[in-house]
Amino acid sequence: MNQLFTILALLLFCISNAQDIAVLKYNGGGDWYSNPTALPNLVKFCNSEIDTAISEKTAVVEVGSTDLFQFPFVHMTGHGNVVFNSGEALNLRNYLNSGGFLHIDDNYGMLPYVTKALKDVYPNQELVELPANHPIFTSVFNFTKGLPKIHEHDGKRPQAFGLFHKGRLVVLLTVESDLGDGWEDPEVHNDPENIRLKALQMGANIVKYVFGN
Repeated sequence: MNQLFTILALLLFCISNAQDIAVLKYNGGGDWYSNPTALPNLVKFCNSEIDTAISEKTAVVEVGSTDLFQFPFVHMTGHGNVVFNSGEALNLRNYLNSGGFLHIDDNYGMLPYVTKALKDVYPNQELVELPANHPIFTSVFNFTKGLPKIHEHDGKRPQAFGLFHKGRLVVLLTVESDLGDGWEDPEVHNDPENIRLKALQMGANIVKYVFGN
């Protein structure tokens, strides 16, 4: 029965032309629900600045649900633990291999947990750092030095890592940047407007790269 659901979900994904983004709900205790205003603000920015037509209603989708296949782009964030059971890992792998995209934005402290969880999805792959000349950094706005620094965290340089399927970037993991905090309403973190703009522009680059490729 699960296999039938997966096949039907794959068919739904293949015929869907929607430009929709959802927040990924996962298990393990991490706060997947953090940054509640981030995605709505990014969507508004993209619809206004790069002519996307993304639904402004933020959907939440569970990693093990066949509903995942309704969304060509899912966003994941949090501070803590992440666990994918075998069924969830398989569902996520099928989703990514069939054309889906996952952006994971480490909201501080998530990195060791999500790295381990991703090994359950792609056990034979290692995360690869994207070079500054990767097209995701210049798909709309130019970030010729790579991922922008939004929040200080541990004071390390921001890094973007990827997992690939048949040469296509399917997972983007951003660390030591915290784009999602920069997308949030101004009063949440009191970031300067130029910093928020950088975060939104980099987010728009990701969206354009996914929907434009």
